[in-house]
Amino acid sequence: MANLTLVSKPIGPIGYGLMGLTWRAHPQPASDSFKAMSTALAQGANFWNGGELYGTAERNSCHLLKEYFTQNPQDADKVVLSIKGGCLPGTAIPDGSPQNVRRSVEECLRVLDGTKKIDIFECARLDPKTPLEVTIGTLAELVKEGKIGAIGLSEVKASTIEKAHAIHPIAAVEVEVSLWTPDILTNGVAATCAKLGIPIVAYSPLSRGALAGTIRKNSDIPEGDIRRLLPRFQDDVLSHNNRIVDEVQRLADKKGVTKAQIAIAWVRGLSGRTITTENGEKVKLGTIIPIPGATTPERVVENTQLIDLTQQEMEELEEIIKKIPVKGDRYHPQGMAVVNM
Repeated sequence: MANLTLVSKPIGPIGYGLMGLTWRAHPQPASDSFKAMSTALAQGANFWNGGELYGTAERNSCHLLKEYFTQNPQDADKVVLSIKGGCLPGTAIPDGSPQNVRRSVEECLRVLDGTKKIDIFECARLDPKTPLEVTIGTLAELVKEGKIGAIGLSEVKASTIEKAHAIHPIAAVEVEVSLWTPDILTNGVAATCAKLGIPIVAYSPLSRGALAGTIRKNSDIPEGDIRRLLPRFQDDVLSHNNRIVDEVQRLADKKGVTKAQIAIAWVRGLSGRTITTENGEKVKLGTIIPIPGATTPERVVENTQLIDLTQQEMEELEEIIKKIPVKGDRYHPQGMAVVNM
């Protein structure tokens, strides 16, 4: 694969999601997270994705990143850092007003304390009460002021990408993509990004661990884990959804790799692939960068191995998800995810 660039910097074909290092009831010690982070960088996964909302106002991705780059200042320029914010402090409630967008960016910069620049900043969700022009316009001002390097979008629909890109160039669009969530291939998001030359950052390529773990029933999920509440992990649909996991396991066994590696390889393999949209148009996809999260060096190494799938294997997986469409919504109705705008 050709070298990838994002905000004019080289990045590896697989990135690293930081959410699980701070956004959980009992985060692991920072020293353990540092080992996972340095392993990711050593593996070439230098596109890092964090968030002001990944944790609490007192401790989130930015605090962990500040500590890591204080200890490892030589790594700062190697990492392309994307930060999600734009929510009310300490919550996941979107507020895209100029005052709050500025507050969010400046708070992240305050916590980072000069140890690392924010290469891309994106509002975690768009605020339905604030016009898109106002939110993107404020971020554009922050780019001009040198406070952020570029603007990203998160969980948006195709028409919003077009509108935002017309206001200010968009560096990346972050959306959920996995064998359990192939929606971007049919809802216009992947096609729109391809036409505009915008890379897609694919979060949760393992569908919150479903495509890597052994969750056969809801009670297999630890108490307090948010997945216990998610519709896709309820017992009435989980056995159906696990049919996809079982098919992936069969292919992994045949190929001599893990099912997590197959799932990540499928997302990565979408880059440059030609798809047929719902209106019959053929579109060659652009760059799609999976950003699996992992808390241990061993899991980071597994997730960042570059496994290539053949044309036949890609088609086999695509046939599986056509035959066994996943059941259940991605988020609980009262969760943070609002309707894509």
